[in-house]
Amino acid sequence: MALAEVQSARPTREPTSGLERVLRVIYAVSAAGADGIGVSALAREVDQPKAVTHRLLKGLVAGGFLAFDNSTKCYRLGTGALAVGLAALRQTNVQQTARPVLERLVRETRETATLSLKQGDSRIYVDQVLSPQEIRMSVATGVPYPLHAGSSSKAILAAMSDAAIDEYLASHDLNVLTPATIASRHQLLEEIVQIRERGYAFSAGERDAGAASVAAAVLGMDGVVLGSISVCGPVGRFEAADIERLGVLVRSGADETSRAIGHLPG
Repeated sequence: MALAEVQSARPTREPTSGLERVLRVIYAVSAAGADGIGVSALAREVDQPKAVTHRLLKGLVAGGFLAFDNSTKCYRLGTGALAVGLAALRQTNVQQTARPVLERLVRETRETATLSLKQGDSRIYVDQVLSPQEIRMSVATGVPYPLHAGSSSKAILAAMSDAAIDEYLASHDLNVLTPATIASRHQLLEEIVQIRERGYAFSAGERDAGAASVAAAVLGMDGVVLGSISVCGPVGRFEAADIERLGVLVRSGADETSRAIGHLPG
């Protein structure tokens, strides 16, 4: 997470209690990213004595909330922080919040509407409302998919920070799932720019050769992408003239869901 992404969550006044000092340390470590941060830099960041900062860090490491890398002498988030983050995500109940939006999208488009959530470096479908049409798409829930193939994945990828996208591309091959899958880093980055400009992603046959879809990102309270909402159907029913209309509907539904779970557009 970039430093700017957590600024609004930090306590803004001078800390008056031990708890506030602990929270400032946690926010600063979370902002440091995967490489972590050393105690001296952290003390300067939170504007408190190095000895005090080190004492707080030792307690957080002992409790498993932070982890210390002996080779780099840096601190990063630990398994305790991950457990709390996952619990917060579950309690947010994005699925329950998004369900009426999915139902409305099906009424408006007569295509299947889905909700995906980001899970590490992949995403999974967690809910769907099926199209009323006899020939329709359905998706497999709980199955991980890469972030470069299909509109639901690309919408999530495009909503990540530039640094997170670079890290993803550096550590993942763009495996070809169908002949239409984007396998070029340059082409994918160009498409990310377009997705950001229009606010939704489109794919035709990228993950499933017979399917087309339009998707938009769902953002959490801190602006970090949680997942995406899509409408999908047989590729032959997604005419070029309909894509913008579907995109506007899906983007509106994703924005509505984001606001309902606490996201405040900047």
